Amino acid sequence: MNKQQIAEIIAEPYAQQLINGPEPARFAYDGLDGAPRVIPIGFWMSGDQLQMATAPKAAKVAALRKNPKVALTIDTGAFPPKVLLLRGTAEVTVVPGVPEGYLVAGHKVMTDEQYPGWVAGVQYLYDAMAVITVTLTWAKLLDFETTIPKAVEDLVNAKSAG
Repeated sequence: MNKQQIAEIIAEPYAQQLINGPEPARFAYDGLDGAPRVIPIGFWMSGDQLQMATAPKAAKVAALRKNPKVALTIDTGAFPPKVLLLRGTAEVTVVPGVPEGYLVAGHKVMTDEQYPGWVAGVQYLYDAMAVITVTLTWAKLLDFETTIPKAVEDLVNAKSAG
């Protein structure tokens, strides 16, 4: 899949709703022991890359440096579900302080009243953060209105044909 195809999927209205909504990404990667992991995590977009931030000594930082291949889903629990599936390669960079994107991502899940106290807390806690930047290599949007999983599409077509 090329960058233009990924950009077109990311630009879709449902994809933008998911990216800018309060749902966390479910972030999948391989741990240092080789076993798969999946965690909910706040995120933000920076251009055509997806970013997250964490403590520099978090286990996922070392794991991503060893194996940077990742997958993510951002989805809703409503019916019909809206699902943005992403794959890519992660790069980790430690930066001083708290990245602005981390603060913006945090604001998506809290009230305006909660936000100032949370910002003060994270700025006090983190002298530095590890920013995980995912360069996307594949994307798919399933809205279950105009797009469905390929296997389901194949079943529908088979039933319609016969």
